[in-house]
Amino acid sequence: MDTITAIILGIVEGITEFIPVSSTGHMILTSKAMGFDDQTDIMKTFEIVIQLGAILAIAIVYWRRILGLLGIKRNNKSTLVGTTSKKGLDLIHVILGIAPALIVAFFARDFIKSLFSANTVVWALVAGGIFMIFAEWFNKSKSNVTAHELDDMTYKQALLIGLYQIISVLWPGFSRSGSTISGGMLSGVSYKASADFSFLIAIPIMCAASGYELLDSYRYFNSETIGVFAIGFLVAFVVAYFVVLAFMKHIQRIRLTHFAIYRFVLAAVFWIFILN
Repeated sequence: MDTITAIILGIVEGITEFIPVSSTGHMILTSKAMGFDDQTDIMKTFEIVIQLGAILAIAIVYWRRILGLLGIKRNNKSTLVGTTSKKGLDLIHVILGIAPALIVAFFARDFIKSLFSANTVVWALVAGGIFMIFAEWFNKSKSNVTAHELDDMTYKQALLIGLYQIISVLWPGFSRSGSTISGGMLSGVSYKASADFSFLIAIPIMCAASGYELLDSYRYFNSETIGVFAIGFLVAFVVAYFVVLAFMKHIQRIRLTHFAIYRFVLAAVFWIFILN
């Protein structure tokens, strides 16, 4: 792996990690296109590192909201993404949103790893796209939406989102953000509030998952790899930061159906160039 490779993969991770298009699918496709085996130990470690870069970007975007959840006073006049003058969302919402997926991931870790394949990802891209289209159709009726803002969410809705997230844990390529945003919309949460909650709960769940994986991979940090790891981390951080800001700014114009269509196209690319 060289600098150019680290930059390209960092860009792919930063763009795809938090929007509902499956970062897993994109990393597999990009690695294959560049002639890399994404299942080697060093590549797996690199992917964990750049994922942490993307997580840091989300933490910075939502830092005021995070401080609020921790009970630290924040400036409510700020217009940054993730801030609010309400105080409805609390740590219990976050715990309910992440607990189901963390429990399943812990007990089914080896089984989940066995599912990582291009064929699995193709079907997940298609199924996830159909799921997203259905969620958007269901959410169009105003009578189905009971939580228009993040702070309007109930504990039940947070738990339902957490349960929907299990789909992405057990089915690589389905997309964590796709399952949580769609799950939120099917649970009566607005599109924007579902996206906000999806991004917010990504911080603890991805930190836990990545941290756990690093326990098995820390030995691959050495003088030969640390440079490209650092470059990938920085690139993923910068790209993810601006992608999330842009997505939340233009969220009303970028519908889930648009992402679903893109997923169908990506699945076709997989099928033609990877599986055949």
